Amino acid sequence: MLKNYFLIAFRNLSKNKAFSFINIFGLAIGMAACLLILQYVSFELSYDNFHVNKDRVYRVNQDRYDKGKLSTQWAGGAFAPGNAFKADVPEVEDFVKLVPAGNALANYKDQKIVIKKDYYCGESFFKIFSYPLISGDPKTALVEPNSVVISEEVAQKLFHNTEVVGQTLTLNTTKLLKITGVMKNMPANTHLSFDILQSYSTLLKENPPRDGYNLDNAWYSDGCTTYLLLKAGANPKAVETKFLPIVKKAYQQFASSGASAIYTLQPMPSIHLYSNRMFEIQPNGDGKSVYLLLGIAIFVIIIAWINYINLATARGIGRAKEVGVRKTLGSAKTQLVTQFMLEAMFLNGLAVLFAIAFIAICLPILANIAGVQIGFALFAKPGFWAAVIGIFIVGTFFSGFYPAIVLSSFKPIEVMKGKLTASPKGIVLRKGMVIFQFAASIFLLIGALTVYRQIQFMQSQKLGVTIDQTLVIKAPLVKVDSFYRSMSAFKQESLKQPAIKSITVSTSVPGEAVGWNAGGIKLTGAADATADQYRIIGGDYDYLTAYDLKLLAGRKFSKEFTTDPKTLVFSKTATRRIGFDTPQQALGKRVDFWGDVYTIIGVVDDFHQQSLRDTYDAIIFRCIPDVRGDVSVKISSTNVAQTITALKSNWDSFFPGDQFDYFFLDEHFNDQYKADQRFGQVFGIFTVIAIFVACLGLFGLVSFTIVQRTKEIGIRKVLGASVNGILQLLYKDFALLIVISFLVSAPLGWYAISKWLESYAFRISINPVLFIVPFLVVLVIAFATVSWLSIKAALTNPVKSLKTE
Repeated sequence: MLKNYFLIAFRNLSKNKAFSFINIFGLAIGMAACLLILQYVSFELSYDNFHVNKDRVYRVNQDRYDKGKLSTQWAGGAFAPGNAFKADVPEVEDFVKLVPAGNALANYKDQKIVIKKDYYCGESFFKIFSYPLISGDPKTALVEPNSVVISEEVAQKLFHNTEVVGQTLTLNTTKLLKITGVMKNMPANTHLSFDILQSYSTLLKENPPRDGYNLDNAWYSDGCTTYLLLKAGANPKAVETKFLPIVKKAYQQFASSGASAIYTLQPMPSIHLYSNRMFEIQPNGDGKSVYLLLGIAIFVIIIAWINYINLATARGIGRAKEVGVRKTLGSAKTQLVTQFMLEAMFLNGLAVLFAIAFIAICLPILANIAGVQIGFALFAKPGFWAAVIGIFIVGTFFSGFYPAIVLSSFKPIEVMKGKLTASPKGIVLRKGMVIFQFAASIFLLIGALTVYRQIQFMQSQKLGVTIDQTLVIKAPLVKVDSFYRSMSAFKQESLKQPAIKSITVSTSVPGEAVGWNAGGIKLTGAADATADQYRIIGGDYDYLTAYDLKLLAGRKFSKEFTTDPKTLVFSKTATRRIGFDTPQQALGKRVDFWGDVYTIIGVVDDFHQQSLRDTYDAIIFRCIPDVRGDVSVKISSTNVAQTITALKSNWDSFFPGDQFDYFFLDEHFNDQYKADQRFGQVFGIFTVIAIFVACLGLFGLVSFTIVQRTKEIGIRKVLGASVNGILQLLYKDFALLIVISFLVSAPLGWYAISKWLESYAFRISINPVLFIVPFLVVLVIAFATVSWLSIKAALTNPVKSLKTE
């Protein structure tokens, strides 16, 4: 019997090739899109889930307050909490500290590479985290000073093998470190990513206690990321309450300045999607975006299943006599239901095969667009095949059950008399499903258009700082006898090139977080309680001029004034924070800055140091003639390659053996929007797929309607109706469905994009265009789909329509 059912299914598919193709193709596209998104979402949700202790590891987040107002949310805060919490909170089993060591030039004999992910790390690192060592003892690898654990990749590049424990690694030509371990390259789905790990005791050796200051127990020196391993069964919220008295006691020394802090625990697996704090170890993802894509996956597969239902029931009129004959000959309803369910299974099975083929073709494209490492190894993952089987089973039932019930319910007598009509309830259900399809499509289009407009808005806004034609050379790593003399000579020699307009050195460049944060800054003579925290950029005399920051009052730094190293230039927001209503009021005022007194000589307008996600920072510029930092070179747009060659030649002369690592600042700044751009591209692609699949569903409903109204169309033509008149009659019904879809989707779309835009400090306004354009797009596409079948029906000879069978 099963063989007979499958034979009938195959014959029906062959007999109705157009319907079969649309059904299988629509299901396959929907399944492939859903599975691809699910793999991306699964990858994003898998971050740090491989750690054995993942449920007990928490990062210590620091919220810094000044005078009761939140000033900074840190991922890497003070150094003291790890020690203090371990000593006074019984639920804390262990802790580890991570401190960035900056870029380094590593070399072994003649081999030399630049290390960009270099951290000092506590000895419990390999106990708390599950990063396996290829060689070395994880218990002792990070205990002794001047010990280092290197990644498998670094070992291969420098030593060409991984059996290097006991070898000596040289950093920046002078620092000798003993290799005590080689760790496997860290997986892609972790928020921690390192090239080398120096022992934390090395940092303490380099910064011994002095003048009563102990870095390891400092509560007001930021830059240390701390992770706690809680004991099994510990309640993190209860642990946080025990932090309060410890922190309150520690901050008594800062009470006069109004500084305070609150420390909270963040579960490690949530960091990647739900953390965007200062001093993140690496850029994180966005949970909202991931779940929006998950919503698209659900929409797409449901739309595909709805298509099957609409097409199956539309085609069912043509199979009515088959059902009538089978019932007359004694077939039971259960047998008919079984037959149609098996047909659904057969068709879903074919769709799954095509979907897997589509995935194999599209996987590299998605990985490139989304920026995630999802390769063909995906097909070896049990989770992928579990998703495939799940979609197949659910899809077979969901898409096959209703058509099976409808088709098996035809009454033989009515079928044989040719009196078969569509059920009013069935018509309402089918139209309801089409409304869902197009409501989902309009909703997704509203979202896609909003994402596109927001990205365009951010990239087109004036930054308040000139970054065009700026080449940035990363700060020198190798020590020289006199950095100031070497850098001055490099500038002087390079500026002889006509294509080089200016050169400046600074602690930060636009497009990155300002790493120097200073608290306790106040006007001289003001109460300690007025002290506040600011971002500090140290630059040479040329920094403000080179970046063309707009001067609102006073002057910029200049070599003509020998006293400028004791002066400051404030940003507009910093001027307001320190207590002035206008820039002019700040000029000449004296400021206490970490025990020294500086004079404000100028105020510049606010500018976007980072992307438009962030508000304007309160920035103070300090003139530091011998500042060590990145070197910004303004160049002309002609002969760029020749200019870079000249710069490298001069760099090698004045900083021999050092890196010449450079980037173009405009590209570097726009890198901040890569995550948004990728999300927008992925969102847009799958929105197009959803609309395409929805149109297939509309094709099914139009087909069904035309079959039902064939004789009506013929009678109207005989009575003189024009083709346009018949088209208007058919358009009217479907236009109403689209309007209802819009009324359903518009409020939901408004709510969703409002929530999404909240994460941007500078954002587009929500205007009617964001809703009207998606509505018109869907309307035009729907009418085009309707027209294709409707015009064919309207042009059919009425004699054929009115023939009795």
